[in-house]
Amino acid sequence: MNNWLNNSVNLSGGTVQSAIALGSNLGDSPAILAAAIDTIAKTSGIKLLAQSRWYRTKAVGPPQPDYLNGCARLQVEMIPELLLEILLSIENKFGRTRNERWGARTLDLDLLLYDDLILNTEKLQIPHPRMSDRAFVLVPLAEIAPDWVEPVCQRTIKELVKDVDCSDISLFPGN
Repeated sequence: MNNWLNNSVNLSGGTVQSAIALGSNLGDSPAILAAAIDTIAKTSGIKLLAQSRWYRTKAVGPPQPDYLNGCARLQVEMIPELLLEILLSIENKFGRTRNERWGARTLDLDLLLYDDLILNTEKLQIPHPRMSDRAFVLVPLAEIAPDWVEPVCQRTIKELVKDVDCSDISLFPGN
């Protein structure tokens, strides 16, 4: 069941901007994230517009290693459901398994924003439902898209980042 709250985005042809979050805390995270960015950039219908630096962040959920997190801004020529399918297939390519909620993972790719679309379906929510509460998303996103307006609350990313605790985030020295 689709629940289109805002359908101002032209989904028939053309391009839209999208933002994604990337994270990893298993394996060689810097190499995995770099390879994931490369894979995304080489995917038909996707153009990499900007990439944040990587940040070391404390894990949310069960005890596990710290994460490396970052964000990317994309130009895409596809509907959001197809973009999500592509991101999930890239996660699988890098060994992502879903054993427990918020558990450790080799690669996590989250679709955060898709132009100014507000979408709520069984499989996909845009904007990402918890992005406004997560410093590990907002800090790197503010680096590459500070003036992007989150369509639900109508505040910019640089405004949202001021309202979250950023004490567990540090710039990864390997940038």
